[in-house]
Amino acid sequence: MPPEANPLSEIPHAIPFDRIHASHVVPAIEALLDEARAKIAEISVAKGPPTYASTLGKLEAATERLEIAMTVVGHLESVTSHPELREAYNKVKPEVSAFHAGIPLDAGLYAALRALSESPEAKLLSPTEARFLERTLDEFRRSGAELDAAGKKRLEALTREFAEVTLKFSQNVLDATAAWELLIDDRAKLAGLPESAIEAASESAKQKGQPGYRFTLQAPSVIAVLTYLDDPVIREHVWRAFSGRATAAPWDNRPLIERILELRREKARLLGYQDFADLVLADRMAKTGARAREFIDDLAVRTRRSFEEENRVLSAFRGGPLSPWDVAYWAEKQRIAKYDFDSEALRPYFPLDRVVSGLFETVQRLYGLEVVAARELPTWSPSVQAYRVKDGDGTTLGSFYADFFPRDEKRGGAWMNGLITGLPTRGSPHVGLICANVSPPTGGKPALLTHDEVETLFHEFGHLLHHLLSRVEVRSLAGTNVAWDFVELPSQIMENWCWEREALDLFGRHYETGERIPEDLFQKMTAARTYRAANAMMRQLGFATVDLALHVAYDHSKDGDVLAYARDVMQRFSPAPLPADYGFIASFSHLFSSEVAYAAGYYSYKWAEVLDADAFTRFKEQGVFNREVGRAFRQNVLERGNAAEAGELYRGFMGRDPDLDALLLRSGLTP
Repeated sequence: MPPEANPLSEIPHAIPFDRIHASHVVPAIEALLDEARAKIAEISVAKGPPTYASTLGKLEAATERLEIAMTVVGHLESVTSHPELREAYNKVKPEVSAFHAGIPLDAGLYAALRALSESPEAKLLSPTEARFLERTLDEFRRSGAELDAAGKKRLEALTREFAEVTLKFSQNVLDATAAWELLIDDRAKLAGLPESAIEAASESAKQKGQPGYRFTLQAPSVIAVLTYLDDPVIREHVWRAFSGRATAAPWDNRPLIERILELRREKARLLGYQDFADLVLADRMAKTGARAREFIDDLAVRTRRSFEEENRVLSAFRGGPLSPWDVAYWAEKQRIAKYDFDSEALRPYFPLDRVVSGLFETVQRLYGLEVVAARELPTWSPSVQAYRVKDGDGTTLGSFYADFFPRDEKRGGAWMNGLITGLPTRGSPHVGLICANVSPPTGGKPALLTHDEVETLFHEFGHLLHHLLSRVEVRSLAGTNVAWDFVELPSQIMENWCWEREALDLFGRHYETGERIPEDLFQKMTAARTYRAANAMMRQLGFATVDLALHVAYDHSKDGDVLAYARDVMQRFSPAPLPADYGFIASFSHLFSSEVAYAAGYYSYKWAEVLDADAFTRFKEQGVFNREVGRAFRQNVLERGNAAEAGELYRGFMGRDPDLDALLLRSGLTP
C-alpha cells in the first residue's frame, strides 16, 4: 500500500476517522517508526556546535507523526473495538512502546543534549526551552540514560512486556464487561427502579433482539440497580458481577496484576529508586511516595470520625447491618427521608443537548470562547458530534469530538484525550475529544442525565480546555502534559459550576417546559450535597491507599493473593464488610491499563481536589462568572501547561499556596 493511500501516514487536523481501517495500522506505524528512528539518529551525528533546533527541536519533531497516529489508533481501539483492529493494535503497541522507552537510552542522543546544556547556547534559550531541556535531561536520567549496557537491555525488555500485559489487562476488562448481561422478563421484579432506568433496560433488550429488560455492567445500568432496585437478591447479583469483573477465566486479570507490579518494582530498583512510587512521583508535586501517603493519611484521620458516624446512622436507619449491595440503596432512602430529595427528580432538568449548550455558555462567560458545531468533520460513530472552538478575537483554537453514550465496543468510564497538540498562535489548532457513557435516550425522550453525569461532562471538558487553550510553544510541555497531581485541577474545578444557581439556570431546564429547577428542589439538592460526604471522601482515599500500598509495600511472597491483599486494605475504607472474593482491583484500569497510568498516583484526585476547592473560593468571592477571575485562571493555569512548576502556576492564580481546609469546609467535614 503506497504511503499516500494510508490515512494514518499523514494525519490532518480534520482526522479522517471514516477512512481509517485495521489494515492501515501495521504498515503506517511501521513506516512512521522507521522515519522517527532515522530522524533521531541524525541528532547525535550532527556537525557543529549543538543548538536547540539541532537537538531538542529535532527530537520533538521526530516523534510527532508517530505519536499522533498511535493516539488515533489507540483511541479507535477503545471506542470501536473489534478483532481485526485489536489484533493490529496489539501487534504495533509493544514495538512503539519499546521505541519510546529506548529514546533516553540512546547514548549519542543523551550526549548531544548534555552538550547543549553545557554550551553557550543554553544561556540563550527562552524560559520554556530552558525548562524543556532541564526536564528532558532529568527524564532521561530517570529513564535509564546512565545505566550500563546490561541495564539498558533489561529496561528495553521490561518496556516491551509492560506494553503487552497492560494492554491485555485493559482488553480483559472490556471483554468481561461486554460479556455480562442480566435479562429480566418480569417487570414486577423491577420495583423501585425509576421509569428512566426501566426504559433504558427495555431499550437495551430491544437493541439485542431480546424480550424483557436487559441490564449490563455499564455505569448507568449498575448505578440505577444498586441505588433504586428493591430486590436485594438482584442487587447482590449485579454488585458481585461488577466488583468481580476480570477475576475469572477467560479474562482473569489476577496474574497480570501480579506481573505488572513485579515489572514496576524491578524497573524502580533498576533505576535506583526504593519503589515505584518514588520513581513516578519524583517530578510531581508530592515528590515521594511517603509524602503522598502522608497527605492521604492526614485526610483519612480527619475524616474517620464522621465516616464511622455516617455509617452508624445509616445502619440504624436500615434497622440492621448493611451488606455492600445495600449501601447505595439505603443511603438513597435515607437521603430522601432526611432532605425530601430524590436525585431522580433532577433528571428531567438535565436533557443532554441543553447541558452541553449550557456548558458551552459557561466557558463563553468565563473565558470568552465560542463553541460551534463542525458537522463537516468525519467521526467514528453516527452518535459522535464534532465542534470547533474559537477565541474572542475569532482565532480558531481547535476542534474536538464528543462521544457521550455507551456501546458494547466502547470501553466504560469517561475520559478526555488530546489527539493533536498544536499552537494556535502560529496557525496550528489543537484537536481533542471527550468520551463518556451517560444515560442514552429512551422511550421517545431525549437523553436525560443524572446530576452526577452532568458533573462528569463538566469534569472532562475541563481537561479538554487545558488542552485546547494551551499556548506553550513546546509540544511536550503543552496542555495536559503536567504533573499528574496537578492535571486534575482544571477538570475538577469545572464541577463547581454544576452547583451554582447562576450556572444551573443556563442548562438545568425541564426538557418539556423549559422551566428552571424549582427553588425548593435546588435548596434540597444543595442541602444534600454533603450527605455522606465522609463516605465519598473515604472511598477515594481507599483507592489511593490501596494504590500506594500495592506500589510500595506489597510483596506476593509474604502478602499472598493480590485480590485478598487489596480487599484487606480497602476494608478500612468501606461502609460494609467486603466479601472474601471482592475483586474490584482486577478491573481498576486507572492503575493497570498502561505502564504508568495512575499507578502510585491515584492520590492525585484528592490532591487536585484540595487545589480546586481552594481555587474556586476566588470565584465565589468575586463572582462565579467574573471574567477577570476567569482570565486569570486561563492565563495562569489553562494556557501555561507545564511551562513552569505547578506550585508556581497555582500561586500565580491565588497569590499563595493552597489551603487544605477549603476541601474539608466544602465537604462539610470541618469540626
